[in-house]
Amino acid sequence: MAEPVTALNGARYEGIATIEDAGPTGMITLRGDLTSKEVKAAVKKAVGLDVPGQRAALGGKGTAALWMSPDELLLMCPYDKVAETIATLEAALEGQHFLAVNVSDARTFLRISGAGAREVLAKLCPVDLAPDSFAPGMFRRTRMAQVPAAFWLDEGGTFHLVCFRSVGDYAFNLLKTAALPGGEVGVYG
Repeated sequence: MAEPVTALNGARYEGIATIEDAGPTGMITLRGDLTSKEVKAAVKKAVGLDVPGQRAALGGKGTAALWMSPDELLLMCPYDKVAETIATLEAALEGQHFLAVNVSDARTFLRISGAGAREVLAKLCPVDLAPDSFAPGMFRRTRMAQVPAAFWLDEGGTFHLVCFRSVGDYAFNLLKTAALPGGEVGVYG
């Protein structure tokens, strides 16, 4: 079996922030009644996490649960565990109305880290990224320049961004341009 290859094939850039391809990552869209005890139990069993609240992200050991909408989550797991994770969801939700789909190869997953990470994203997204307004665990679906994107901040200060694979190169280059040395604005310094 061939090894998975991301759209960016390991690309990395270091400027006022580090922009890097996060590598092959398992991503599952789960749609259903997020308030039901069955869905909550299924998510816990599949990725070891609770269903996150509105505009929130929860992270575990190699997993994440991201709130996408009132009836949709994006679940993340190791790339080679997607089929097993979907099977766990299907078994736990048998008889329920739900949808669980592997979208791993349809998405690009990037990390933005370093002292200028907030500033880099703030240049491109209409989101208040001030530290008192956007804290670890918060999640946003928004536009990054002209493309849809979703991102969250982890406890270590790294932003994680997901966008469609078809615009992965464009997204990487946007972030890279916003991270060019000399382009510091200093708004969060």
